[in-house]
Amino acid sequence: MNDIRTRIEGRAGRITFSRPAALNALSHPMALAIEAALDAWRHDPRVALVLIDAEGERAFCAGGDIAAMYHACKAGAFGAARDFWRDEYRMNAKIAEYSKPVVAFMQGFVMGGGVGVGGHARHRIVGESTQVAMPESGIGLIPDVGGTHLLARAPGHLGEYLGLTGARMGPGDAILAGFADHFLPEAEWGAFKSKLITTGEVNALHEQAAPAARLAPVLSEIDAAFSRPNLAGIVAHLAASKSDFSREALKTITRNSPLSMAATLELVRRARVSGHLRAALAQEYRFTWRAPEEGEFLEGVRAQLIDKDRNPRWRHTVATQPDGEVAAMLEPLGPEAAIWEDQP
Repeated sequence: MNDIRTRIEGRAGRITFSRPAALNALSHPMALAIEAALDAWRHDPRVALVLIDAEGERAFCAGGDIAAMYHACKAGAFGAARDFWRDEYRMNAKIAEYSKPVVAFMQGFVMGGGVGVGGHARHRIVGESTQVAMPESGIGLIPDVGGTHLLARAPGHLGEYLGLTGARMGPGDAILAGFADHFLPEAEWGAFKSKLITTGEVNALHEQAAPAARLAPVLSEIDAAFSRPNLAGIVAHLAASKSDFSREALKTITRNSPLSMAATLELVRRARVSGHLRAALAQEYRFTWRAPEEGEFLEGVRAQLIDKDRNPRWRHTVATQPDGEVAAMLEPLGPEAAIWEDQP
């Protein structure tokens, strides 16, 4: 397919996003193509490692093809979105569990579905242009694709902050938060990729010091606010603070879906307890499976991507968000929960 290229070059299995005009947005066929390549190369002696990269300078992958899911769901085809998320999450787990090294080169925007591909690689390389984020609360979703698992492993309560606000991380912050491993100037990526392809070895990386993490100086503020037991407590703490950080965080939170943020808070904390990616993905699927019909996904996408009025009409405010609605979105799915039918 034209949107993604999979092939073997030298000692590497190569996966390249090739949809730069759409910021390499991940579609359902693209997710299936990635999974098929991983399955084909798992026992292929020609392939020593997997190299994932993307065409274009603006994005590694700016997320899933949300607009396509919106139009399918508006037409009543909820199953199309659910099938995509199910297959995508299975692919995310396969990347994380792959028996051969997976090396991801993540330039530009790395959001949502892009984090689900690059963020679970064994070696995650970022450069000067990298901007990582999980902004799903702004469109009525939760940080899925294993995002709650990654957020749960961030230092202190940085994961709650990133999940609720969708704040963007430059290369230094991405490494600080555990969404990336190595900083390498993008001018050197081509030479390093050539070494990987030729040798099949990942020990040739000579990383450099990443730019300073913008969030490092405010980690104590983040912990003080985002360790609160619930969303209302976080908002109250931020509102009482006089710092620039708190004012900016509060401004962002007031724009996002209260339902999504409350569910995100619960899911990140569940993931912190379980510590297992597949458990986090299964929990996330409970929410996303219900989101088009029972959640606020369609309204969030309408406001941000379709009508672009940036004025979503959420059902509740932080103060009026019923606890029972969050619990209902995270109830077990029963037979609909079978997302691991194809084991690695």
